[in-house]
Formats: sequence, structure tokens, C-alpha cells
Amino acid sequence: MVLEMTYPQLERAVNPTHDIRLFAGRSNPALAQEIADYLGTTVGPMVIKNFADGEIYVQVKESIRGDDVFIVQPLCNPVNENLMELLIMIDAFKRASAKTITAVIPYYGYARQDRKTSGREAITAKLVADLLTTAGASRVLAMDLHTGQIQGFFNILVDHIFATPIIVDYIKGLNINPDEMVCVSPDMGGANRTRHFAKKLDCPIAIIDKRRDKHNEAIAAHIIGDVEGKICLMFDDMIDTAGTICEASKLLKRKGAKAVYVGATHAVFSGPAIERLKSAPIEECIVTNTIPWKKEDLPDNVKQLSIAPLLGQAISRIHDDESVSSLFGFEKEMKV
Repeated sequence: MVLEMTYPQLERAVNPTHDIRLFAGRSNPALAQEIADYLGTTVGPMVIKNFADGEIYVQVKESIRGDDVFIVQPLCNPVNENLMELLIMIDAFKRASAKTITAVIPYYGYARQDRKTSGREAITAKLVADLLTTAGASRVLAMDLHTGQIQGFFNILVDHIFATPIIVDYIKGLNINPDEMVCVSPDMGGANRTRHFAKKLDCPIAIIDKRRDKHNEAIAAHIIGDVEGKICLMFDDMIDTAGTICEASKLLKRKGAKAVYVGATHAVFSGPAIERLKSAPIEECIVTNTIPWKKEDLPDNVKQLSIAPLLGQAISRIHDDESVSSLFGFEKEMKV
């Protein structure tokens, strides 16, 4: 059941004309509050509620005419409800004469449907991009999209940021011997992502050959690379049912891995995911709070990191017309 959430009227920040105007839907209000705390601002007052038949009602409770508005709303479960809520919020801000509207989408739902893998399939990631544009979004700020090509589905500006710095810093704090580390991609498609982590951690990579014979069910078959006696660091953009990660961890242990750590940005954790993670041979599963989870609902081997400072930095830079990609050193890498 979706409950009504009313954000209270709060005092504006110091400069009422040029401050960052941050608002949030109901999918992850805790993350929005963390971002607001980081930026030294408040979450703007809104009324969001459902009619008896499920329709969503949105009202902005203060003037935002001529302002730059940022809406925090990950498209997590229930995906369709949260997507529709975001679209209605964007429409409300557009009709309230906001100067610009940035949809801050830490987790972009439908991202896996980014191409046709067989006949008569929808490319839903493109459809969502069209809906956001039609609703009136000026820009999208997204984190760790399933594939980079999704940026090209938009005819508006897209800033694509990564949780890499936060996860890498945490792993470095584990004091693992660099000579024992190997970064592992759970499938061929994640090789570029894993290569990026390996560069940051200065270690080799290995790739697992994954077969997907049934819908939403994967089988880890073979390993390309040396993992025997190594501490394996496996990276992915999301963990859904945890089938891929758990099967891969078992395969790594059978092949002689000393220990297995997992890092993923989006903790989707659908269906049997939590039970699978509890029993899997994984020392620690490192995720972020793009999707809200209470600590008591997660297994002991799951560590949740906050990406609020990173999103806050990105929002601040967008607002001040500064480079977002420089957060990750991309300009430096391009010059080399």
C-alpha cells in the first residue's frame, strides 16, 4: 500500500533566487534528505498522495517560478508507480514555471530493456527516455546506467555519473594485499566496467562466461583468467535476484579463489536475492543506497554505502555550470 507523504513547509536557503531547489518523490526520501543535508539546503515542500483508485496527486507548496529544480526519484520497486509519480512531478513543476527541471534518477528502471534481443520486443529504456522528455524534464542526472548507450536515447541533456570512487575507496580501506587482488566481471558485458575498477585498484582482471538459457536466470560456466589463490573482487551495476553473483562466487571458490567480495551500485534484491546472498560464499557484498533498504532487512554480509555526497556534488556542479565529468578524472584520462 502506498501511503501519503507530505513534506512540511521549511524555510528557504540563504539566497531565495539562486539557491538549489531540491524536491523528492516517495521512492527514496531518505536519500533526498541526505543530499539536502550535504548541500546545506532543505527538501522542498510538496504534497504527494494517491486517490482511492490509485491515481497520483502532486502539488508543489511554494513558488518555484524561474528556478532551477532538481527532483530526486529512483525508479525502483514499485517501478511503474515511481515512474508515473516522477512524470507527474515533472509536469507539476513545468506548469509552475520552473526555469529548468533536472530529474535526478539514481536508479534508472527499465534500463535492461535497452535493445531487441529477439523479434517483437519493446525497447523500454528508450520509451522511458521519451516519457521523461515529453513530461518536461530539461536534464537527467543518472548513476551507473546498465549500458552507456541509454544516454543516446535522450534528446535532452544527460549527466551520467558513477559510484566507482565510493566503492573503490571502501575497498582500499579493507587493506587487501594488492598482489592478491583480481577484479572479476560476472559476464562479458561488464568487462569494461571491471576494467575501470581494475585500473583504479591496479590489479588484473578475469571474466566469467555466463550463459542465460532462461529468462532472468543465469548460469556461470567458465572463467577467463587466473583466480586461484586470489581475493576476487566482482563488480556489476546491479544485483537483482542475485543468481548471477551467487553462482559466480561459487564458481570462483571451486576454482581456488581465496575469498570473494562483490561490489554493485544498485541493490535491487528481488525475489530470492537476500536468501541467496545469506548462503553464498561472499565475504562482503558492497552496495549503495540508490535503492532504499533498512539495515535490519539486509544480510550481515551486505554493506550499504551512501552516494548522497557524490550526487550532491553533481547537483551543485550542474547548478553552477561546472564540469561533472571532472569528478571522475575523465578530462585527465582523455589528455593522457
